[in-house]
Amino acid sequence: MNERDHFYTRATDHLRQQSALWAAHIDAIGACLHVPLPTRDPYQALVRAIAYQQLHARAAEAILGRFLALYPGQDFPSPEQLLATTPEQLRACGFSGRKISTVQAVAQGRLDGLVPDHAEARNMDHEALIERLTRLPGVGRWTVEMLLIYTLEQMDILPVDDFGVREGYRRLHGLEAQPTPRQLRELGLAWSPYRTVAAWYLWRVPAK
Repeated sequence: MNERDHFYTRATDHLRQQSALWAAHIDAIGACLHVPLPTRDPYQALVRAIAYQQLHARAAEAILGRFLALYPGQDFPSPEQLLATTPEQLRACGFSGRKISTVQAVAQGRLDGLVPDHAEARNMDHEALIERLTRLPGVGRWTVEMLLIYTLEQMDILPVDDFGVREGYRRLHGLEAQPTPRQLRELGLAWSPYRTVAAWYLWRVPAK
């Protein structure tokens, strides 16, 4: 068992202690299989997260597939290449007008130094990174939280603005309405320092 597996075991033990509902849900889902992708540059991670904003995962993956096909022979376009791509090309991939402006702003922000490289981002305080990156048009807290979770390997992030997380909590507890972001933030204090793992499980609560 590696260090991450040990961490996930501690996390699930902690979450099981929250309630019988949590324990039963974890038993039904099994071990946490969250896999961060720390090799991605924050610029790339932000562009990918923007594609996922307010979309089902399959739709976002289709958009990203068409987008990456514009740049054969490489894993991801450089900021310069993205800025040289026409809005018409990006629209044909499935990006909305607002998302086109946002990914262009992220690319320019990387060139200007507003979007940090991986080493700088990893050394920044979470809230400082969120404050810095949300200066970019179209980049909100949720987008930066996806960067923290999936690229910077932060294990105590609860994206309370995420519909799926709030809906998962509603389903898990059989509530009529989702908790508000503020309510979920307060509830989530009990899950620290494992809030990323809690989010992973809440994303997987089945509809009844």
